Amino acid sequence: MLRIHFTGEDLARIRIAAEPDPMWEMLHSLKLLRGRDAGVLFGPWRRESLPRVPPTARLLTALVDPAAYSVDFLTPAVGGGLAAQLEALRSTPRRRLAEDLREFARINPARRLPAWFRELAEGETAVVGRLADAAHAYVDAVLGPFWERIRAQVSRDRARRSTVLVEGGWDAVLSTLHPSVRWEYPVLRIECRTDYDIHLGGRGLVLQPSHFRRCSPTTLADPTLPPVLVHPIEHDVRWASPGVSPADGRALSALIGPTRAVLLSALADGVANTGELARLAGTTAPNASRHITALREAALVSSQRHRNATLHTVTELGLALLEGGNTP
Repeated sequence: MLRIHFTGEDLARIRIAAEPDPMWEMLHSLKLLRGRDAGVLFGPWRRESLPRVPPTARLLTALVDPAAYSVDFLTPAVGGGLAAQLEALRSTPRRRLAEDLREFARINPARRLPAWFRELAEGETAVVGRLADAAHAYVDAVLGPFWERIRAQVSRDRARRSTVLVEGGWDAVLSTLHPSVRWEYPVLRIECRTDYDIHLGGRGLVLQPSHFRRCSPTTLADPTLPPVLVHPIEHDVRWASPGVSPADGRALSALIGPTRAVLLSALADGVANTGELARLAGTTAPNASRHITALREAALVSSQRHRNATLHTVTELGLALLEGGNTP
């Protein structure tokens, strides 16, 4: 459980980032490329992008854990876009490099680390430079062709959350970030693998929408670094392949499984909680919850906490699949 502790001053200093962060998108897209299943939402992008991945990306993947900690210095908290971030990466203090790599080795004891880790930990300029060059090449080759669409998705999510802010204040924004998040002033609790606390202490918090983040919000591991909370967004249908028709609904059960197909169809009629969906699908609440989690990670379902319940709705992508299901 991650616990972020707010003061009244911190609430006044929250802001929603206006643009996608290139280095965070690099990090989370690398995790998707290394995984076996990018889902309905990212599958077309993954198939198109894999051939574009430059050979130097192996330097980056050595520092990225698909399921857990990745080194903080890969995502420097600086403004000014990719150029400024790459410059910050090149200028990473030796202490930061050594501490992050030591933490990476501790969390991944069975992982075979490359020989150049020692040189990187010692702050060898040439190695740090190669790493920055690899990040630049990856962003250009893999993210560059999609960047305007990525930016549009993040802008759309930011606009939606800005509307929530106007209508309900920061309480409403923080309460609806993700189903894994629970907001009860002064603590924002996020379900995750590790257990630690971040005390903002008047520094405020940047909410960073992320196009490629799939699961619960994440942050930098070091609580002394500038506070940022990277959270997933909701996407438009077919963002990576405009003009592509939704999947043939006659194969919907084969595509996502019969129970998930029933749950998705049930949500077409409106909002429902987990217990209601379990009864409609003829299954247990824990089993329904597991299937709903899978549907949410595929961007077919959206979930939000409301008091003591979690309410689920079908997304635009989910509706597109269901509309395909009506195709004769």
